[in-house]
Amino acid sequence: MSNAKISVIIPVYNCAKYIGKTLESVINQDFRDFEIIVIDDGSTDNSLKVINETLNGCEISYKIIHQENGGVSVARNHGIEVSSGDYLVFVDGDDYILPNHLSELYAGGSDFSMIQFVKKDGDTLSTPNHFDFEFISTDDFIRKELRMEILFNFFQLMYRADIIKENNVRFTPGVVYGEDTEFALKALIYGDRIHISNEVTYYYIQRTDSAIRTTEFRRFDIVDIFENLVDYYRIRGKRELANLIITSRIPKAIFGNMNYFFYSCYGFDEVMYVMKKRNLFSKLDRFKGDFKFKLKIKMFLLNPRLYYRIWFKFKNSIE
Repeated sequence: MSNAKISVIIPVYNCAKYIGKTLESVINQDFRDFEIIVIDDGSTDNSLKVINETLNGCEISYKIIHQENGGVSVARNHGIEVSSGDYLVFVDGDDYILPNHLSELYAGGSDFSMIQFVKKDGDTLSTPNHFDFEFISTDDFIRKELRMEILFNFFQLMYRADIIKENNVRFTPGVVYGEDTEFALKALIYGDRIHISNEVTYYYIQRTDSAIRTTEFRRFDIVDIFENLVDYYRIRGKRELANLIITSRIPKAIFGNMNYFFYSCYGFDEVMYVMKKRNLFSKLDRFKGDFKFKLKIKMFLLNPRLYYRIWFKFKNSIE
């Protein structure tokens, strides 16, 4: 199939335990006009063997690419480059999708379309989002995301391929946190509207063995991602959105990750050291918006240790 309607891009790194189920969920779609592109990013387990065994004899057109390990961004970019579909859909190698995932996305007929997802942790499922509108302009969507009024993951979206390729929108290599959000927020400025479906068709699997404490502070890398996005927006005449990143999205990302570290039992002094080293206090102080949130930031900046003690006492009182 040389001109599939959708290209499903699946990066894989050491997912031998899960990639079989992932691929089966993709193969078993009720929408049939698509291609599967699997990029094995230098796996050292049996991932490539499982991929070949699962796709062997598959009636759906597929490509299997094996490359030296370069990271998930490099793998996804490779998938974009070899894709032939009119639209692009991304699925991670340890997640799975329901049979109506592609049909639900394709039904939108917009530059972008979006479905809902749930996080699956063992037998526990998160509560999915529900939207009270069917269409939204890309500018409005971006504004809501930057104010964190809408929470989304990049894999919820289907992207028109010519928008991605003609504007050279790619994932930034070497970034651990935020490269997917950056990709989506870059892509969206080149389209007009998003079709929203409230169907839950994507299952995001949370693995307890995937988090490595020594790299957790790289969650603050999202600040660098958003600062790069500020420049990207300004160059393309999106100054209002660029300013919204500075005055809303970056402070909220800093404050949210700081509280994540506190909740995860990182030491106060350890967190403060990293924040000072990365000059995050001054960026936190730029917040403009909701009064209650601004007050929390002001209280923290006035006396970080007192804020932490009050936060810790409140946390313990609800556990």
